[in-house]
Amino acid sequence: MKYFELLNHGTNLCNDNKKEDSVVKILLLDASKMESHLLLANLNEEAPREIENKFIQNLNKFIFENIPIQHLTGVEYFFGYEFIVNDSVLIPRFETEELVSNLLYTYDEVFGGSAVDVVDVGTGSGAIAISLDLEEKNMNVVATDISSDALEVAKDNNKKLGSSVEFILGDMLEPLYGRKFDILVSNPPYIPSDEVVDPLVFDNEPHIALFGGSDGLKFYRKILEESHKILRVPNVIAFEHAYDKGYEMNELVKSFFPNSEIRLLKDLQGKDRMTIIINWR
Repeated sequence: MKYFELLNHGTNLCNDNKKEDSVVKILLLDASKMESHLLLANLNEEAPREIENKFIQNLNKFIFENIPIQHLTGVEYFFGYEFIVNDSVLIPRFETEELVSNLLYTYDEVFGGSAVDVVDVGTGSGAIAISLDLEEKNMNVVATDISSDALEVAKDNNKKLGSSVEFILGDMLEPLYGRKFDILVSNPPYIPSDEVVDPLVFDNEPHIALFGGSDGLKFYRKILEESHKILRVPNVIAFEHAYDKGYEMNELVKSFFPNSEIRLLKDLQGKDRMTIIINWR
């Protein structure tokens, strides 16, 4: 088949099965290893059989087996960087890019560009930690995760992207005791354990990185309760959380840090998605 025929076939198949058809071009670019402009220039050329077979195989997995496109291509873009992803880590989300952006602004405000020690708790693919390390040369970044498989992915991304994050295996803050940090950032599991989850997510992403106890706040409590052991003053704590947990997060933070400055920030969709805590003293 010619390239344009493969595109048409994929688009029609997606539409017939009520699947997002924008993935068709991505899958064909991945199979052909072409840049977008080269594919456009070669639309009337015959696709080699191996490219056609790979494209059709991955298209069928996406449509009929409900496999995320990121698991088929093996990558996802985050903060302008190409991250390796697989079923051992959560696929980085656009909302988490906003957490990184807001944390960088807060860092400038609180620390004025001076050198700081940063820890990313529950790093997964390493997207947050590595992006911070690459974006701000005065951040010395450490990241933890309880999953050794996730850390292998994060280390591969660290090497691929030329960052210098230190990765540590362990549960939440436990492997950090005895060390001190200026900034703590985390996007921990926050889906309540009894909540129904989209099958695309539930069937393909690690449950250890999804569910956060009966109310979705289990890991925030744990971090807030223990964070004083590893943080200097002043310090910044930055969380991503469920859009409907803003009020509960505010009350939870106040119970541990009654004198802190608490900022509940909306994402680009206008939803309460991030809480940034500044402890000035």
